[in-house]
Amino acid sequence: MTHSKQAAKRVRTANLRRLKNRSVRTGIKSKIKNAVAAEPAKRAELLVESVSTIDKAAKAGVIHKNTAARRKSRLQKALNKLAAK
Repeated sequence: MTHSKQAAKRVRTANLRRLKNRSVRTGIKSKIKNAVAAEPAKRAELLVESVSTIDKAAKAGVIHKNTAARRKSRLQKALNKLAAK
């Protein structure tokens, strides 16, 4: 139980933000998985979508900018490896 109205509101808003952030992070993971699993013709399009989603999450502060850069790099590396096969 909180001791003040302000603390109670902070708990409520923190929970809402946590749920929203979790949804965004899950969306990022889904987009990355879809890009890697896609057929070669659609990979480029899904790569652009994934990178855009990652950048938006970093801009909103859901993930750190270095985390965003690392995920984009790993995704590009994985798609390049698949294209070489």
